[in-house]
Amino acid sequence: MKIGDKVKFVSEVGGGKVAGFQGNNIVLVEDEDGFQIPTPINDVVVVNEEDYSTSKIVADKVQKKGIQIPDDDFDYDPSERPVTFKAPAEERKGGDKLNAYIAFVPMDVKAITSSRFETYIVNDSNYYIHYIYMTAEGNSWTLRAAGEVDPNTKLFVEEFGREDLAAMEHITVQLIAYKRKKPFLKKPVIDSEFRIDPVKFYKLHTFEENDFFEQPALIHTIVENDQLPRPLVIDPKALKKEMMQKVKADMPRPVSHAPKPKDDKDAPVVVDLHINTLLDSTAGMSNSDILNYQLDKVRNTIFEYKNQKGRKIVFIHGKGEGVLRQAVIHELRYRFKNMPYQDASFQEYGYGATQVTIK
Repeated sequence: MKIGDKVKFVSEVGGGKVAGFQGNNIVLVEDEDGFQIPTPINDVVVVNEEDYSTSKIVADKVQKKGIQIPDDDFDYDPSERPVTFKAPAEERKGGDKLNAYIAFVPMDVKAITSSRFETYIVNDSNYYIHYIYMTAEGNSWTLRAAGEVDPNTKLFVEEFGREDLAAMEHITVQLIAYKRKKPFLKKPVIDSEFRIDPVKFYKLHTFEENDFFEQPALIHTIVENDQLPRPLVIDPKALKKEMMQKVKADMPRPVSHAPKPKDDKDAPVVVDLHINTLLDSTAGMSNSDILNYQLDKVRNTIFEYKNQKGRKIVFIHGKGEGVLRQAVIHELRYRFKNMPYQDASFQEYGYGATQVTIK
């Protein structure tokens, strides 16, 4: 090392050229600004590069550590940055009651006997819901899907065919509801377990008009207004007896049961639900099939007149042991909860009729 050599510091950033020596152990290093810095001779090394400036030395050290320095001439487009912002979920009035459904939608409703189906989780509330969807064969459960559904949306879960129906008869859906970045009322954990008859997927009338899809769908309630739906318990023997019985003498059919002219909008629509009135034959139908057919008649009639506010519909279900009446009331209470109902006039229809008012 001699005067005029270019050196850089070992223990810190910087360098310069040798301007002189102080004894045998100190070298005077002159920096870019002309200042002479006394430095231990073992803390400097001679460099051959022409550029020994601080910026050059810093760049060398950064490069050795694998850090990339952006080029000032690089044309950076902010629009190419990934979008990380997520708009807060929109809430609707009355949406703080938890309402969720599982829906089965035919992909080709015109060919129902060969159509495949799509499964959706419908979240009709202001809460996020985390769901777990499982099916069982015997005591063995299989996880079919799990995930999160945003508020007031529906989420596609899976596609399935008829070959999968045998494994889908026993279903459980579990839900946890919450909101993000705001306080909320805690909801109970939902554990809804139910069964679906695979035969339903072969019948067109099983799939109904609804508020969530443009096409008909089979929709099962998981939770409604924070409540699990109550199961409908029916005595099969009582059902068979009532479904097949003829109209008894204590329930005469009044003349007013005849259909009213269509142009008389103030007159109630009268629907006789006795199976022998609806069908010429029930051959091959189980008790459950008969009840479902009668309830389909109730649903279809209400949907037919749903736009005629104030319209009254009278469903004649008979007195009997009350099985059909119980099923009709259950349907009105949980599927058409916004439509008031009451016992129809016993003077006109006897004691076995219920009147519904379209709202």
